[in-house]
Amino acid sequence: MANPRRAKWLAALRTPLGACSAGLLALVIVLAVLAPILWQDKAFEIDTNAIGQGPSAAHWLGTDDLGRDILYRVLVATRLSIVLALLATALGVMTGLVLGALPSVLPRPLARLVIAAVNIAVAFPGLLLVLFFSVIFGVGTHGAVLAVGFALAPAFARLAQTMAASVAGRDFVAAARISGVGRIRLLFRHILPNIGEPLVVNATIGAGGALLAFAGLSFLGIGVQAPEYDWGRILGEGPNGIYVNPAAALAPGVAVVLAGLAFNLVGETVAGVIGVRTGLRRFAPRPVAPAREDAAESRDDAVLVVENLQVAFPNPAGWTVPVRGVGFTVHAGEAVGVVGESGSGKSLTGLAVSRLVEAPAVVTADKLEFAGKPLLTTPERELRGLLGTSLAMVFQDPMTSFNPTRRIGRQLAEVAEQHQGLPRAKAFERAVDRLRAVRIPAAERRARQYPHEFSGGMRQRAMIGMGLMGDPKLIIADEPTTALDVTVQRQLLRLLARTRAERDTAIILISHDIAVVSQTCERMLVMYAGRVVEDLPTAGTPRHPYTRALLAATLDLDTDRDAPLAVIPGRPPEPDRVPAGCAFADRCPAVTDRCRLEDPALERVEPGHRVACWYPAPLSPPVKEIVTAGGAE
Repeated sequence: MANPRRAKWLAALRTPLGACSAGLLALVIVLAVLAPILWQDKAFEIDTNAIGQGPSAAHWLGTDDLGRDILYRVLVATRLSIVLALLATALGVMTGLVLGALPSVLPRPLARLVIAAVNIAVAFPGLLLVLFFSVIFGVGTHGAVLAVGFALAPAFARLAQTMAASVAGRDFVAAARISGVGRIRLLFRHILPNIGEPLVVNATIGAGGALLAFAGLSFLGIGVQAPEYDWGRILGEGPNGIYVNPAAALAPGVAVVLAGLAFNLVGETVAGVIGVRTGLRRFAPRPVAPAREDAAESRDDAVLVVENLQVAFPNPAGWTVPVRGVGFTVHAGEAVGVVGESGSGKSLTGLAVSRLVEAPAVVTADKLEFAGKPLLTTPERELRGLLGTSLAMVFQDPMTSFNPTRRIGRQLAEVAEQHQGLPRAKAFERAVDRLRAVRIPAAERRARQYPHEFSGGMRQRAMIGMGLMGDPKLIIADEPTTALDVTVQRQLLRLLARTRAERDTAIILISHDIAVVSQTCERMLVMYAGRVVEDLPTAGTPRHPYTRALLAATLDLDTDRDAPLAVIPGRPPEPDRVPAGCAFADRCPAVTDRCRLEDPALERVEPGHRVACWYPAPLSPPVKEIVTAGGAE
């Protein structure tokens, strides 16, 4: 089996960014190693017949005021410039780590003192700190290394403080403290290993800043001193004859820029590869018993097929799996509602099937198909066009989904330009037409307005209009009616229903409001602790205790105002602390020992109805009868 770490590095090096960064870094390293060996003598050779001359066949970049070849001097100066920058970066990183990690293990008064000192230092510009430390440590190479290194330390200390604080609150650190692990060992054994790699990324990028700072000090005459020279010292000598030979000043400046760019690009490449430390371990999907439809219930017009969908996020202790074993099928023209408490995995499921969950998260599934295409194995370029035109996502807050600096019409038109190849004018006309289709008044004028000029309901309509720029087979609406008044909610739900009827578009409606789902959808998925616990028709009878508890908490006009509100005792388990048995066991009034030990599978109890419960409740009034009993609509 191929090494996954090696495969990620090879994949990164094949990208334009990775190839460019590797090439530049290799060039810098080769020059740093070989240039002093090959051209040291030529760099010091004085040509009295060519003092202060411009570029020529003998001296490609001209000569300085002593007749020395500028090109050879720039090449030879690579080693000292790079070595000094790396030494200063190492000093800054080590000092920053100490200052940043100590507050996690020091007593509170000392920790506050260290944090305050770092905050004060961070408030000053980096160049000012460099000059301040240069005065303290004196002129010369050693003083410059100390000045640049200590000037870099506050930024690394702030980063280390933030990351160490997040790790110090973890349970495994608390367990280590309880077991008697000393503070120093706690720091080096449990905290630093979990924040080291992000700091390596920032250190790589910071090396470019150190190189620039060194060049600045040498340019001012307080860095490297004669007879040694780096790029900054050569740069300082160049302006004396800049009108005669501009290359004398430009050559070392270009060298500083290219070397700094190499460090920054390498940092970006490393950041894309290593990510979170624990994410390098392979995620093993949890086996879940498949819940398949009967042959009599299956249809050939499935738009979305999901089997054993799992979404995992890396953490220092392993993996957190907030979506675990979700499976369902959505057919053409079907409206499916997804309900559940906050944190049940509803929105994350919608993002996962839309391919919007990014690294370091890992999405796995036994089967995940949209319009007949496997989403997890089809190349990204091939999927981009399909998802861009056939799947629409309506987010909960369109104010944050629209770019506030661009006009609404241009944002809608961009979809047609990118995925359908329409010219700019035709794409804008289509955008105006889509805004009319979602009942936006004065659509042509509104298309030239910014998102903040729209009301909340109009922004949601515009978001639906963006989805209709193509020919969507599926619309995933994630809490589309949140924070809207009931009149606007009804208009939006009618708009979705009309779109579904006119285009035979399937809809997944994610909502906390079980009444809205029951009135809009024909089928309902009830999620709890990352999995579907009941899949039933909205005209059917709820059998899972959690579904019945949600319905009991639904208010209507007949609700007794003097009686206490119905609530579900307790709270859902955290995604990284899901019990071995049924996740609802601690809140279920009918729990048994079997419920706490065995996790029930989602199984068929009647046609079109599946329940994950060892003891499904007996028949009771249908969902729609419960939520509309008092005219909840």
